[in-house]
Amino acid sequence: MSRRSGILEFAVLGLLRESPMHGYELRKRLNTSLGVFRAFSYGTLYPCLKTLVANGWLIEEQGTGPEATAPLAGRRAKIVYRLTAEGKEHFEELLSQTGPDAYEDESFAARFAFFGQTSRDVRMRVLEGRRSRLEERLEKMRASLARTRERLDDYTLELQRHGMESVEREVRWLNELIESERAGRDLKGSAPGGPAQQDTTGATGVLPRSGDEPRPDTPDDTAT
Repeated sequence: MSRRSGILEFAVLGLLRESPMHGYELRKRLNTSLGVFRAFSYGTLYPCLKTLVANGWLIEEQGTGPEATAPLAGRRAKIVYRLTAEGKEHFEELLSQTGPDAYEDESFAARFAFFGQTSRDVRMRVLEGRRSRLEERLEKMRASLARTRERLDDYTLELQRHGMESVEREVRWLNELIESERAGRDLKGSAPGGPAQQDTTGATGVLPRSGDEPRPDTPDDTAT
């Protein structure tokens, strides 16, 4: 399984832990609530759901009520996806993992979105690992800029400076979060520079925002 697929499965399980949803609701939450999925292909959601069902982590239920019924006459009610006990256990296992993958750009953004369901010690390890990863990146960026500064035109130089400032801003934000965790303070709101608010140049690695809105020819919602 690719890292991208693993992140999507993690996010789907996390959202369904909050409440059962049908495919359209999941698509909307992934797109609007989790910034890392702004540009993901909706066509990848349906195979992901089928895989999770096959693994026994989700079950499909026939939707009931007016919100679950397809708007067009003669079409089937939407399928609602519900997390199973095995799925909840699997998600909790994923939440406890703090390996290097959790510090990468896309993985960290998804992990952070579910920090409210994550234990404090795990949050600390992920935050500290992410900070170390960014500090390493920042050091490399500075060294590269020092080597190439004289050969760069003003616009390219400004772009590299902007990228460095973006990383520096996230490091400061992480420092504040880590200090709050150490002090035992609850997070009341993310400061500017967090995963959902970083710029879209790709300097911090967060997925660029797509300029294209979801197309109407996505898979039939009645199947999900």
